[in-house]
Amino acid sequence: MAVGVVAPLARHRLSLRVPVVTALSFSAPVALAVAAPRTPARDAGIYALQMWAYYAHYDMPDDDPERLLARTRVDYPARIDRVLGAGRLPTHRLQQALGRPGVIRPHDMALAAVHWSWFLVPHGTAAYTLLCHRDKFVRSAILIAGTFDLGLLVYWGLPTAPPWYAARIGRIEPMRRIMVEAGERFWKGLWRPLYEGLEGNPFAAMPSLHFGISVTAAHVLSDTGRLQGILGWTYAATLGFGLVYLGEHYVIDLVAGLALAEGALRAEPYVTPLLIEAGRRIQRLEPGAA
Repeated sequence: MAVGVVAPLARHRLSLRVPVVTALSFSAPVALAVAAPRTPARDAGIYALQMWAYYAHYDMPDDDPERLLARTRVDYPARIDRVLGAGRLPTHRLQQALGRPGVIRPHDMALAAVHWSWFLVPHGTAAYTLLCHRDKFVRSAILIAGTFDLGLLVYWGLPTAPPWYAARIGRIEPMRRIMVEAGERFWKGLWRPLYEGLEGNPFAAMPSLHFGISVTAAHVLSDTGRLQGILGWTYAATLGFGLVYLGEHYVIDLVAGLALAEGALRAEPYVTPLLIEAGRRIQRLEPGAA
C-alpha cells in the first residue's frame, strides 16, 4: 500500500514508466483491503487511495509539457460552440450580458465560489453516503470513482484546451477568465500558491469532469432523499452555468461531461456485480477471513 502511495511521487526520481506507476498506484486500494478487515475507516481509505491513483494519472500528462502541448486540440470545441451559440461563443454572450470588464460583480464572486467548492462536492457526497447511508456507499463510490476514471481515459487520449487558453493564444476572440480575477481579489497573496497547487493538467477540458462528476453526485444524492437530490441538481446546474460564464469550459465540454456521467450510470448495473464479486474474492484474503 505504501509503495502504491509513494510511486506517483517518486516517479521522476526513480524514472518509473507510466505502466509501472499505474500498476503500483491502482493496486494500493487492493492492498489496503487485504491488510485490514472491513470498517468504515477502511472503506474511506480505499476510496482515498483510488482517488490518489486517479489524481496522479490526471496530472501525469503534464510531466512532459511540450509533448502534451503538441498533442492538444484547441479549435474543434470552439467550432462546435459557435454552432450552439448561433455564430458566437456562449461564453462571450454571457460575459457581455452579465459581466463588466475590470469589475468583479457579486455574481462573479458567487459563481467563482461555486467553482472552488467543487473540490469538496464529489468526495463530500461519498463521505455523506458512507456516514449516513452506509448501504448505498459501495454503489456511490463505484459511480463517482468510475466517472473520474472514464474521464481520465479521454484526457489521455484527446487532450483539449479550455476556452481561456484558446483566447490567450489568439485562437478565439479575447475573453475574461473571471474565476482567476475573483481569486486574485478574494485570496490576494494566497491565490497564486493555491492555484498552482491545484491546477494540475491544464488541457483536461474535454469532457468537463467538473460538470460530469456533479451530475453523478446529484444522482447519488437523489438516491438518498428528495431534498438531497434537489440540492445536488441545483448545484450541478449552477456550476454548469458558471463554468461557461467564467470562461473555464465550452458548452460542448459540459455536454460531453453529462454524457459521460449518464453513460457511467447506465453501465453501473452491469459493472457493479463484477466489482462486488472481485471484492468478495479479495475479502477472502482479509485478516480473520477464515
